[in-house]
Amino acid sequence: MSESGAHKVLTTKDLSIGYGSKKEIKVIAKHMDLTLNKGELVCLVGKNGIGKSTLLRTLSKMQPRLDGNIFLEDKSIDLFSRNELAKIISLVLTERIPSSNLTVYELIALGRQPYTNWIGKLLEEDLKQIKEAMSQSHLTELMHERCDKLSDGQLQRAMICRALAQNTDLIILDEPTAHLDVQHKMETFKLLKKIAHELNRAILISTHEIQLATQIADELWLMTEEKIITGSPSALIESDQINLLFDSDSMSFDKESKQFIMK
Repeated sequence: MSESGAHKVLTTKDLSIGYGSKKEIKVIAKHMDLTLNKGELVCLVGKNGIGKSTLLRTLSKMQPRLDGNIFLEDKSIDLFSRNELAKIISLVLTERIPSSNLTVYELIALGRQPYTNWIGKLLEEDLKQIKEAMSQSHLTELMHERCDKLSDGQLQRAMICRALAQNTDLIILDEPTAHLDVQHKMETFKLLKKIAHELNRAILISTHEIQLATQIADELWLMTEEKIITGSPSALIESDQINLLFDSDSMSFDKESKQFIMK
């Protein structure tokens, strides 16, 4: 998407993230200027423990930032109530839902809570959003199945569908394919790209699936100890910056085969 035609959903200015107490503060990353646009699939990649989950939690206001600013539609994130925020950002986290008697339909319907205020009944617009989300996620045939009977791949699709039913401009996912086999990993990435492009949503994924990310993402956010590098997969590959993912010189990205190889 061209810069002139981009619709910015989220931006950060000189953002610093981390955690700690009054006695000690651990800075994970600082001076980050980031932009998320509608209609784009962005993959956040980096080594284990680099701070990807901390960044996602900070961007979604689940964790306080250390410094700088976060804006949603050019409005400070501090000015949004929790319920207002839930109408702009939906989250799919790595934690599995507890075993319960919830059906797939009931799980997806939970995405409408920002609009029904927990105790309100589903209205016509809510039912419409749930139906459309299930259709987009190919879950209609499973709507009456209990969630604890689903495969890992089906359950992850249901969690994405719940976020879709929430009808937010931005969907943030933390390692959405962590428990999936190769087929379901590919299907999940394909679904997320479809949602971004066809439904004009901004989607940010933290992932270790570097090979899939380089093939499918519109943009990569490559997190290193010193900074976060942003750009298209092809740009990061061509500049060799993709190799910053590895501590060792024994592995690199081969531009000709478009594969990570051992030297």
